[in-house]
Amino acid sequence: MKLKSYLVAGSVIFIVLFAGCAKEVEEYNKPAMYWYSKIVQQISQGDLEKADSFYSSLQGEHIGSPLLPEATMILAIAHMQYEEYLLSEHFLDEYIKRYATQNEKEEAEFLKIKSKYMALPNPRRDQALIDLAIKEGENFKLQYPNSMYTEVINTMLVRLELAQAALNETIVDLYNRLDKPKSAEYYKNIKPQDWIVWSDIQRANTAWYREWFEGDGTSSWYEFLIPDTQSVVSRNSVAQEDKAEGENNETK
Repeated sequence: MKLKSYLVAGSVIFIVLFAGCAKEVEEYNKPAMYWYSKIVQQISQGDLEKADSFYSSLQGEHIGSPLLPEATMILAIAHMQYEEYLLSEHFLDEYIKRYATQNEKEEAEFLKIKSKYMALPNPRRDQALIDLAIKEGENFKLQYPNSMYTEVINTMLVRLELAQAALNETIVDLYNRLDKPKSAEYYKNIKPQDWIVWSDIQRANTAWYREWFEGDGTSSWYEFLIPDTQSVVSRNSVAQEDKAEGENNETK
């Protein structure tokens, strides 16, 4: 009797373990509404990876479904909410290329710029993204001069230009410390923002755990550990800059 009980218990445990390790049943050939409901369900549960997978099934099996545009926009906004900005832009691009009407394009283009803007919590780390966001913001204003989003775009552009100017100022200071005056002058004149009164600007605060390593953009707490090799860097840098300038003059 005991042996029989052990066998039954062992069988139950084996079945439970096997079922837990088994792969999910592959689903296919479902109605468009089924895939759409699965997408919404997974987003509500915070599993965007599965939602993306169900979107692929919806798009693959029902390429002409009227549910696709809405599902695409829902996923774009969901990824933005979860700070997955590259994926958000991917779905927005898909929406603009395939589904958006002229009026809907305006909103989608605005969301793309917003996604780039929100992807910049640390402006000193991504100069190219700042430049691209500013360019797209200016293009948006030209393309939609009477847009309801114009003031929001203007606000984002002002903050992006402040971030860009602060970044360039940091680079100028770096080259000054390395005794590279020509490089410093280049970044000083690359895009001057004469309208900025720096004394009136409250700079972004760096989190204490990042400030230990990044400093304020001009120096760090471990600066005293770095040997002072400015004279060596200076001679090489100036020579290289003069050499490059001479080659440019010869080319001309």
